[in-house]
Amino acid sequence: MDISTIGLDLAKTVFQVHGIDASGAVAIRKTLRRSQVLPFFAKLRPCLVGMEACGTSHHWARELVKLGHEVKLMPPAYVKPYVKRGKTDANDAEAICEAVTRPTMRFVAVKSREQQPRWDCTGRASCWSKSARSW
Repeated sequence: MDISTIGLDLAKTVFQVHGIDASGAVAIRKTLRRSQVLPFFAKLRPCLVGMEACGTSHHWARELVKLGHEVKLMPPAYVKPYVKRGKTDANDAEAICEAVTRPTMRFVAVKSREQQPRWDCTGRASCWSKSARSW
């Protein structure tokens, strides 16, 4: 596969991949489970990977950079205008793939493990109440 750009839509268990070649033609549309993501990207030649910025996107960005890929994170609000039809994971991945190639797109810096906030939970009750409020 000669993939130049990938849009990766992240979810809890199933991730959606949309890849295009250098001419802009669709090269791959694929659903991956969490355990399949790194092996999939390890087989690819280094390429541009776009993701919507969220808490887990920084983790995945760091892992993909280790494999030699160029990763760019975008605020979800900036990707939304590129969704062509109904909201599905596949359509979101396609929109991410389109948005990451735009010259005027603003990107979010990938945070290191040290830069990402961590909860200091002294007891399970306090952790649970914090996690329940974040949902």
